[in-house]
Amino acid sequence: MSGAGRGYAAAVTAYALWGVSPAFWPLLAPADAVESVAHRVAWTLLGMLVVITVARRWSDLRGLPWRTWLLITAGSVLIGVNWGTYIWATTHDHVVDAALGYYGTPLVAVLLAVLVLHERLRPAQWVAIGLAAAAVTVLTVGTGRLPWITLVLAVSFGVYGLVKKRVPLDPVPGLTAEGFLLGPLAIVYIVVIQVMGVGTFTGHGVGHALLLIAAGPVTAVPLLLFAAGAKRLTLATLGVLQYLNPTLQFLFGVLVAGEAMPVSRWIGVSLVWAALLIFTTDALRAGRRAPVPL
Repeated sequence: MSGAGRGYAAAVTAYALWGVSPAFWPLLAPADAVESVAHRVAWTLLGMLVVITVARRWSDLRGLPWRTWLLITAGSVLIGVNWGTYIWATTHDHVVDAALGYYGTPLVAVLLAVLVLHERLRPAQWVAIGLAAAAVTVLTVGTGRLPWITLVLAVSFGVYGLVKKRVPLDPVPGLTAEGFLLGPLAIVYIVVIQVMGVGTFTGHGVGHALLLIAAGPVTAVPLLLFAAGAKRLTLATLGVLQYLNPTLQFLFGVLVAGEAMPVSRWIGVSLVWAALLIFTTDALRAGRRAPVPL
């Protein structure tokens, strides 16, 4: 298989694993979302310690300036919020809301580019953002509540992406560094709730304990596959492939979980899809028009 072929295989596998992950997190019951996140963080850290040691990448973490560690800390908090919200959503029949959140992440990233980086948007990008805002309005009016899960996931992951762009670390040392900051807190939390008798790691059978441990590789493997794919594919290709993840989540929520889809929700979803179609088409055209560096 060529380098590009391996890139496609790695990226598609990563997005597919993320897309079917709503089937995994409910299996961690009776662990609640907070305990599930704690195990996810703790076991991911332990796994990444092995990976970074085998890859001999410890030198990447030596001598990092304090400003970089501040960015890593911010990224750790953002991804913790994102993971916690996502796990809560998938265990409380809100998979479609979660899917909409990840559909909206690219649009949030563009909006952040305007607000934070002071970039100028093309007309098509403004149209896409306007359609996304209309979708939020329709979902709010139709359901009688703000789609907070969608907004929290989209904003937290969008800001996380912005922070990660400013951190000069590859995915392996970067994820390990984030684990250093969140991991100890997660481990302390797990120990405390176990001592208090409200933790579920023990007392619910070996199978349940193994599932909690599996939260680590379920988190790390797609990230490592994505990193491998990102090295071999263009950003435009990754931008199109990324929609595989929320599409699979959406199909899972509707077809497998059987979540209700009233007319207002279908209208909101259709507006998001229209926004993404305009956004992606415009991005691909802009990429073709971009000058080739000499």
